[in-house]
Parts: sequence; structure tokens; C-alpha cells
Amino acid sequence: MIESLLSLDREVFLYLNNLGSEPYDGLWKFITKQINWLPFFLILAWLIQKSVGWKRLFIAMAILGLMMVFTDQTTNLVKYAVQRTRPCSNPELEGLMREVISRKSFSFFSGHACNSMAAATFIMLMLRPYYKYVGWLVLWPLIFAYSRIYLGVHYPGDILVGFMAGATFGWIFHQIHLWVLRRFFPSEDTGYGQPVADRK
Repeated sequence: MIESLLSLDREVFLYLNNLGSEPYDGLWKFITKQINWLPFFLILAWLIQKSVGWKRLFIAMAILGLMMVFTDQTTNLVKYAVQRTRPCSNPELEGLMREVISRKSFSFFSGHACNSMAAATFIMLMLRPYYKYVGWLVLWPLIFAYSRIYLGVHYPGDILVGFMAGATFGWIFHQIHLWVLRRFFPSEDTGYGQPVADRK
């Protein structure tokens, strides 16, 4: 069963990875660098501030920061426990894949997928009461994570598990965010209809 899943994972990886072509390599190298998403992050911060104010923005940013540390450390622990070789370091795939960049660290699961999906889930849940189409935010982790397959550093399975872990962590930290508001800022509006203190 496990071998069948790993074989399928490699086949899907090779298919998706080989869809790429050299003229687009530079674009996907740009997409995969987190710092290049800074304007997008600033827009999200502006939307949060516009919706809930500066104090709620700072609270959310603090919890998001803790979540990023948690997801990073969890991902690293799993990577060193599983020690799955990245596609670009797998001699069995040499000559079969497009190796656009090379990484020597372990592959399972994807930190890019986990971090981006965790942040997207947290922000989507937070902004859901204010913006009808906030669900489109999920396109960010999808594009961001696909860059890892395109560049040859992650299998689809790494991405899928990263997404599932990230969505779970995003939901958990959103619940922590709501608990912090109820516990320390009882007069704050959670965005779900009325101030927490007035909810039954």
C-alpha cells in the first residue's frame, strides 16, 4: 500500500514537474521566495486593519508569528524523523525530471505548503465575516506550493500533507486567537456579529 502511494506520488510529480519549460523558470523561482510576496502580505495586513482596527491587527500578527514558529518547528521535526529525500536529490529520478534548483534538506512534508496554508486559513477565518470572496485567498498557498513541484524540490504528497497540516494549524491558532480576545479583551468585537461580552 505504502509503496503504491509512493510510486503514484513519483509519477504525479514527474508529470507536473515536466509541464514546466525554461522560459518560465525565472518566474517560478521568483514565486517560491517568500520575501517576494511582501506586497501581498502588506495588502492582507491593510485588509485586517481596515476590518478590525489596529489593536486587533497587532493581536493577530502576534498570534500569526507564534503560529509560524510552531509550523516551522513542527515541519522540521517531521522532516528529520521521516528523512524523505527530495526529488532533486533522488538518483532514481535523474534524467527524468527538470531540476531547476537543488536542495539537500529533507522533503516530507513541505514547509512552504504548511506555512502558507496555515496563514491563509487563519486569515480567511478572521476575515470571513467582512469579505464575501475571502475564500479566494486559498489560491496563494496553491500557487506558492506548486512552485516547489515545478522547481523539483517537493513531491505532491509533501505538498498535500503540508496543506492538511497547515489548515489544521491555522484553525487551531484561530481558536487560540478567539480565546485570547475573550479572555483578555472581552469588549472586543470578534467579527462574528456582536462583542464577545454580549454573546450568550
